[in-house]
Amino acid sequence: MNHLEISGLVGGIISIVVGILVIAWPRIIAYIIGGYLLIVGIIAVVAALR
Repeated sequence: MNHLEISGLVGGIISIVVGILVIAWPRIIAYIIGGYLLIVGIIAVVAALR
């Protein structure tokens, strides 16, 4: 397996888990989106400072 296949597998598994969580607890989607935006924002700021 190369890196692209592994990242696709991991992305698929994460998507399934998040989908189940959203179905089980619909309010959790706000926390997931908020966490995602925080992580992406921090990565963008760190990358810009380098």
